[in-house]
Order: sequence, then C-alpha cells, then structure tokens
Amino acid sequence: MDSVSTNSNIIQIIKDIPANLMQMCRQPQFYGFFISLFASAILALAYFYPDATMGNELRQHDMQQGAAIGQEVKAYVEATGDEAPRWTNSLFSGMPTFQISPTYPSDGLFSWITQVYGLGLPSPSNLLFMMMAGFIILMAAMKVRWYYGLIGAVAWGFSTYFIIIIGAGHIWKFVTLAYVPPTIAGIILAYRGRWFTGSALAALFAMMQIQSNHVQMSYYFMFVIIALSASYLYQALRKGESMRWLKATGALAVAAILAVTANLPSLYNTYEYSKETMRGGHSELSATTDDASAEKTSGLDRDYITQYSYGRAETFTLLIPDIKGGASAKPVAGAMRPTSLLDIDKADEILANSRLNEAETGYINNYVSRYFGEPEGTNGPVYVGALIFTLFLLGCLIVRGPVKWALLCVTILSIMLALGRNMQWFTDLFIDYVPMYSKFRTVESILVIAEFAIPLLAILGLQKLLTTPSKEARRRYTNAIYISFGTATLFCLLGWLFPGIYGPAITEGDQQISQMIGYQLSQQGYPEEAISMFSINNPSIAAAVTELRRSMVSSDSLRSLLFILLGFGAIMLCMTEKAKPWMSAAIVGLLVCVDLYSVNKRYLDHESFCSPEASATEMFPLTANDRTILADTAMNYRVMNIPEFYQAAPSYRHKTIGGYHAAKLSRYQDLIDRHLGNFTRGVPSEADFRVLSMLNAKYIIGPDGNLAVNHDALGNAWFVDKVTYVDNPDAEMKALSALSPEMEAVADKKFANALGKNFAPKSIGDTIFETSYAPGKLTYSASSARGGIAVFSEVYFPWGWEATIDGKPAEIGRVNYILRALAIPAGHHSIEFKFKPTSVSHTVVAAKVAVTAIYILLFLALIFNLSRKGGKTEGKSIDKDCI
Repeated sequence: MDSVSTNSNIIQIIKDIPANLMQMCRQPQFYGFFISLFASAILALAYFYPDATMGNELRQHDMQQGAAIGQEVKAYVEATGDEAPRWTNSLFSGMPTFQISPTYPSDGLFSWITQVYGLGLPSPSNLLFMMMAGFIILMAAMKVRWYYGLIGAVAWGFSTYFIIIIGAGHIWKFVTLAYVPPTIAGIILAYRGRWFTGSALAALFAMMQIQSNHVQMSYYFMFVIIALSASYLYQALRKGESMRWLKATGALAVAAILAVTANLPSLYNTYEYSKETMRGGHSELSATTDDASAEKTSGLDRDYITQYSYGRAETFTLLIPDIKGGASAKPVAGAMRPTSLLDIDKADEILANSRLNEAETGYINNYVSRYFGEPEGTNGPVYVGALIFTLFLLGCLIVRGPVKWALLCVTILSIMLALGRNMQWFTDLFIDYVPMYSKFRTVESILVIAEFAIPLLAILGLQKLLTTPSKEARRRYTNAIYISFGTATLFCLLGWLFPGIYGPAITEGDQQISQMIGYQLSQQGYPEEAISMFSINNPSIAAAVTELRRSMVSSDSLRSLLFILLGFGAIMLCMTEKAKPWMSAAIVGLLVCVDLYSVNKRYLDHESFCSPEASATEMFPLTANDRTILADTAMNYRVMNIPEFYQAAPSYRHKTIGGYHAAKLSRYQDLIDRHLGNFTRGVPSEADFRVLSMLNAKYIIGPDGNLAVNHDALGNAWFVDKVTYVDNPDAEMKALSALSPEMEAVADKKFANALGKNFAPKSIGDTIFETSYAPGKLTYSASSARGGIAVFSEVYFPWGWEATIDGKPAEIGRVNYILRALAIPAGHHSIEFKFKPTSVSHTVVAAKVAVTAIYILLFLALIFNLSRKGGKTEGKSIDKDCI
C-alpha cells in the first residue's frame, strides 16, 4: 500500500511540474530575472565594443607571463599528445606546475560550466557578463525586485577594480570573484529556509569558484560568509529557531565538503606544494639580522605581505575616483604604458601659467606619474561609484537587521586591512593570529569585500526607501536621506574647494624617482646645480606638479558631487510623489551606469586592445641572442639572462635560471638571495659562478646584453669524489661558498642513508650523460668502474619524483642545497627520473564522485522546486526582518 501511495505521489509531482512552471513564468520576478540577464549581456558587449566583436585581444601583462612560463608544457603536449606534465624547467631551474597550468582529469566534468555561464559571448565581454549575472542571482535569492537587482549588478560588475584586473590579465582572480555572489546566494537561500535548494546552489558555485584557482579571493570572502552566518545565527537565537539555523548550516557544510572534494586534486597538491614555497613558510636558513627575524611570520615576510597597501587618504577613491591621480600605468596595445601628468585636461593651461622651461616640462612628462598614492604604483583605483557609496551610507541608516551590520562590519574590516603597512598594528594582529592570512600578499586587494558589500547594502537601502509609501518614507527616512547625502556631499565639496586636504601632492615615490635620476646624473658628471634643477624638489617643478595633481582632485570631486546631487533629485522626485518609484529607480540606475562606465574607460578602452593577428612572436620577439642559443641542438641546458633575471619572458624560449612566479620554491629563493641575485646586483663572486655552473647555465646574457658561453657549466650530470655531510641548512649553504662542485658535494646529514658514507674517488673513464629529456621525465646512461655519487643539475623536490636504476627504485638524495643526487653502483646502468605524484590519481576519483553528487543535488532541487505549488519553500523562513 505504501509503495502504491509513493508511486502516486511521484506521478502527481511530475504532472504538476508543467502547471507550476507556467505559473512561475507569469511572475514579474521570473521574467524580470531574464530581462536583467539580457540587459547585462548588452552592457557587457557595449563596453568592449567593437573589440570583442572584432576578435581583438588584450595582451595583458599577467597573461603574457603565464604564456611564457607555460610554453614548455604547452609545446610538449602539442608535440606528443601526452597528458600535461606536472613539472617544467622553463623557470627557476625547474619547479612543479601546480600553480602554473593546473589541469586534472576530473576538471572536464565541470569546466564547461564557465563557457555556458558566459553565454558564449566573445571575450572579455563574457567575463563582465558573468560578474553581473552572479549578482543578479544573489539579488533574486534575497528577493530584491529585479530592476533594483539590475542596478546592483551594474554597480558590482563595473566597480573599477574588476575592469582593471581584466586589463592586467588577472583572469582567474576575476572568474573567482564572478562566482562569489551566486555562492553567497545559495548560502542566503539556505538560511532563508530553503536549505536544500540553497546548499545545492552553493555547492555548484563554490565548486566553480574554487576551480578558478585563486585561493586568496575565496579566502577573503570567508570573512563575509562568516559574518552573514553569524547574523543569521543571531536572528535564529532571537526567535528561538536555532535548529533551523543548524539544519541550514549542516546542509551548507555538506555543500562545502562537496565543492572542496570536487577540486581535491588541485587543492591538495597546491596545499602540499605550498609547504615548499615562499607562501607556505620560510627559509630553513637562520635570519641574519634582528630586523629580518622580526619580519618572519608563518607565511610570507611582513614587508612582502604589505608591499601593496592602500593609502589612508586613498580610501576616498571609493567615492572620488582619481583622488590620488588614478593609474600609474595603462594597458596600451599589449604593453603597460606609464601615464603622464601632462595628459590631464587642464595641463596646457596650468603649464602656460607656470612658465616652466623645456627641460622642466620634460621632467614632468617623463618622470612624474598621474598617480600620487603609494610608492608601488597602481593600474587604477577602487571606485564603487559616488551615488552607490552615498546609497550605502543611506542603507547603513535605514536597513534593519543583523545582515546590515554584517555587511557594514566586513566593509570596515576590509578597509582597515587594505591599509596594510599604513595600519601595521591591525595588520599584524591578522598576520600573527588569523589562520592563513600570512600566506597572501597585496593586502589592498581585500577591498573586493567592500566592493561587494557596498553595492549590496546600497541596493537594499534603495529598495527599502522607494518601496515604502511616500508619506511614510518622508516621515521615517528624511533625516537619513539628508545625513547620507549630506555626508557624501561634504567630502566632495572639500575635495573640490580644498583638494590639498586629501594629502600632499608630492609623494615618497616622487622622491625615490628623483633620487634615482640624481644619482644617474651625478655618475655622468653633471654639476650639483644642474642635478637640483632636474628634480622634483625644484620649486618650479614642485609647484606645477602640485597644481596639476590638485586640479585632478578638484575636478573629480566636482564630478562625484554632480552625480550625488542628481541622485538626490531622483529620489526626492519619488519622495514628493512627482515620479513613480520605478522612475526614480530607473534614473538612479542610469546615473550609476554612466558614472562607472565612463570612469572605467580611463583604465581600459579601445587602445588597450591588439588585432587578432598579433602573435606570440610579437609578444616575445626573437632576439639575436635567442637565435644563437637555439642553434644549440643539445637537449637540455639552461640560460642565465641577467638583465631579465626576474622576468617571465625568457622562459618562453629557454630553460632559465631566473623567471617570475609568486610561489617559487623557498629553497631556490635562498639560492637567489645568497648567490644568484649577486649577478643582478653586479657583484658576483667566484662562488656565484660555480653555483651557476652546477645549475648547467651554459649560456649567460650579461648586464650589457652580450651573450657568453659558460665553458665551465657542468652539464646534466656528473660524478663527484666525495660528499661532505653537515649538521644543518646554514652549514650546507655556507659550504657552497667554498665548494668545487665538479669534484665534491655537500649534503645535510639526513641524506646519509640515501647516499651512503663510504665514497670512492671517481675513476678515469667514468661517464654519465642524459639520453632523453621531457619536462617530467629524464633518462641517463651511467658507467662507473667502482660506483659513486652522481649529481644532477636538476632541482630537488621532496615528493613526486621517482628514480629508478635499471628499473629498480632508487632513493633520491639532496646535495649542494638544491640539487638531486643518486648513489650509482659500479657498472653500466640506465637511470630514469619521473615526476608522477601519486596524490593526483588518488584525489581524482574522489573529485569525480563529488561532482556527480553535486549534479544529482541540483537535479533533485530543480524537480523539488518545480513540484511545489505557489512557490512554497522547504521550510519557514527565519529571517523575516533580517534584511
């Protein structure tokens, strides 16, 4: 009987689906959702028109770096058709690819979602659409009317930081951020009572967010998720509905586990790899000074963490975009072009009145940036929109409930943490006591939290204001309107009338550039009087620079003021019943769009793009040195490019000693600090050259750009007479300064079992040479009369590499602080090194199961929702007054 009843219920559910679907389609919120998506797609196409439709490309700096360091693996896959190797020798003498080009067999189960989610729009319009679409989903989950949600989506998507990181090539950061709002939408649905649907949605988008592989952004938004969860907990406790909160939290915990497991191959290998990198800890070497010791944390050094910190006054860019001059560089046709202070609108007028001579004008044009914030420079400010910022202040005053406080708190938190070294005491608290915070640098990027919370609370405030009957709204919210709009107006008025109030126009960065130029001129024999004239401290130059920069502050302050006043007028039309609420909302939306659209064009526009015919050879032009080196047909050697040691470009064509990557091996960084870096500083010693030779640097491009052949390079492998064991890493590194690596090796005593202790000097005629090369697989042939220790010019990595001698496993040792070594028995032998981490295969199975489970949950949630009449939810909402 029960079986018959169950079958009848299932049949009835299936029969109800078409009717429920038709009923849903007739609801304004449903078709409004698709109108919002359509409008977002048009806006995304319009912003990048005509470049996106013509197939023009952005040669973003970070994308070029990625192309360079990933070229060896890409070329290998194209040539062989094999699976992408997990190791490359294209930079830093060799390193894993876990953070260069991570792909795993399980990724194919869900990587297609990003293509669908971007509607197949041409790049980068698809990215901008994804950013807005996610916010639209969030607004729908929060039951915000669709046209208010569209305004919020435009404000979020066109927040300047997101357009700027497209121009910079931080694509995976962008995609990660695009998946944040819909992930939070699932969380909010769960806490609103729809725990099954919400957890399924959260699992899907969290899976995609993590797959985008920018852990730092996901980590930052954990602060938002924790704050929101706490706000719903407060609401549940107040209503005595803690069990509902626990049910939702439990469902979301399962969703989180599934999302993490779906990305387990990437996460696990990244986690294990991070332990060996600058981000996972520090050098095993002792600090040389007390200051250096003070910089140490459980992750990166403090000065490295806070290298890109937002200035105190710079925080006002949230309201006034170019309050610090905007960008120090702009992408132009694939290159970053420094901005010139003479490009501003009033430059000609101000220069005409300043009576600068030609040399002084040239100094400003060539050496003084528009940007006058922190010394590091920037690609642009974090600007959320003058009107959106004002509505955020309004939302702080009129929106009720703990969600409002959660959004306000995380906004303030992100602003304080973004200050970094400018609020070091607060930053130190998080570095020292908050798990994982010390693993990430560029602290100013945490302002993405403010960029999320500000438009969200602004739209909640706008909807609350305009959906309240006018008479009641005038009675309840008049003071709040005057306070919020008055506060924003005051800040803009101060910037317009007294632009110097937001900080000095001459900065530490200007002084550093001036000192550098002065030093160069003094080296060329210029007299002191001439040097002092060609300086930022020249009174005429300083006065002109000050006036030029303050004119930007004044102009943009007036600009923001006008948008605020127009927004105030739009709202008052509704308050005085001279316009319908939707009309006022439409005017506000138009103002937000025009404001952000036009400001973003300052940092990324048509001139930033290249034609589709642009090729890699143009990005990485073939030089005369490249031609000479590539004429060498030897299968495996390295290049030391001193002028470009810290750059990625040389990796496109060569296996390099240097390179660029934010998560290089700590052990290799030690070698750079103690030996390899001396080449870039112009003070290499004999020991430094010996270190270079043991890394098989066959070619050296000198500081003057001339190419030299290093005849002392030791090749791919060699036998040594002995190994000296030392007690600790400090002793091992110190020994490199006196070591003759062609004759001897030094090793930590913990490798004594692997390498042995009884050494026989190598015999005349002993040979070892490489017989085949692939990024993750190297083979050698060895012949030795008595056997001995063979040293390989390959970077030692503690896991993943397997060695065999004649097919039998052999234990890999580490010598000379950084290299691999093997104990080779007497006779003729074949040796193979293969990088095949077992963790990859072990985690892929779990990932496939998790992805399948997420798809099943989504399907069941869809069926469940379509079978519910009248939009009923899984349970009673627990947050009626929460937002």
